[in-house]
Amino acid sequence: MDSILNFIADPHVLTFADHCAGRIRLDRPKALHSLDLGMVRAMTEALLDWRHDDDVRIVLIDHAGGRGFCAGGDVVTIAKDVADGAGTAGRDFFFEEYRLNHLMYTYPKPGVVFMDGVVMGGGVGIACPCRYRIVTERTVFAMPETTIGLFPDVGGGRYLSRLRGRAAQYLALTSARLDGADCIALGLANFYVPSDQLDAVKAEIAASPEKAESILAGAAVTPPPATITDQLPQIDRLFASDDFEEIMAALQADGSDWASNVLAMLAKRSPTACKVSLRMLVESPRQLHFVDEMRMEYAIVSRMYRSPDFAEGVRALLIEKTGDPRWSPATAAEVTDAMVDAYFQPLPPAEAWTPLPPTSRKG
Repeated sequence: MDSILNFIADPHVLTFADHCAGRIRLDRPKALHSLDLGMVRAMTEALLDWRHDDDVRIVLIDHAGGRGFCAGGDVVTIAKDVADGAGTAGRDFFFEEYRLNHLMYTYPKPGVVFMDGVVMGGGVGIACPCRYRIVTERTVFAMPETTIGLFPDVGGGRYLSRLRGRAAQYLALTSARLDGADCIALGLANFYVPSDQLDAVKAEIAASPEKAESILAGAAVTPPPATITDQLPQIDRLFASDDFEEIMAALQADGSDWASNVLAMLAKRSPTACKVSLRMLVESPRQLHFVDEMRMEYAIVSRMYRSPDFAEGVRALLIEKTGDPRWSPATAAEVTDAMVDAYFQPLPPAEAWTPLPPTSRKG
């Protein structure tokens, strides 16, 4: 097929056919390509259109420019909507975003994502379902949800809980940032390609999708040493517990500079979000299918985005940018097991998350 640009539904997502590839290109650089509802719907529509199109044999996902692939979801809009007394923006966004995540996870055609630049939150949700995940020297990967009173969602429970050792607990609680080499070391990505080679790689894959893996292997280089590798013994030892207070106590008792720095990070995180995140990492491996993971995460997020911590975290980090969130409850000791349990209760059937019907052709 010829490379014909075809806008679908939203000006911030370009979807087009490129030889044998369906191309999805995020184009919202001023917001680091953060996803809003229109972008989610445009991506969903494109994937549904291509699902039964024999001319489209592979899907390539990248961004149009700037230093971010995708910095997450548009949480500022959601927080303002809650403050105005509505709350429907969050419900609609997360419901449809999770449908997109599930569609990508179960998609019958291989996905190739170019994680060049910032990949956080919702960006992880559209990157990790892809078969081929490419990082570069510019990659910055993180799940920073505990900084705004949320938890690593968009399938984060499934992806993180399958990492080696206690890396999941460390990443979920601290929002630690990984570079491309770290992502390769942990298995979050499978090819490290210099950023100046990406355009050529995309063109080759679009023309010969059956050779995608060999094309990527040929372009990939050995990444530099991964910093996370040296930290793993400390992470496994100090994050061994599923109890947040026990993790904090272990870090305090350790007394190393590394442990002190981690403690300083955790002191700025929502205690409720941290405890919910730890519980999710216990529950996620028990979810038999990805659809079960999405149903559980939606029940959690539908409660958390209405909580005081979410509004406060978004205010302090993204709106006023003061960096001084006042969490409620303020300490881990005040967050009881019963409070955490409440986030994990199934929603009533009329409110529960559901995937797209199997026969859907449009979003």
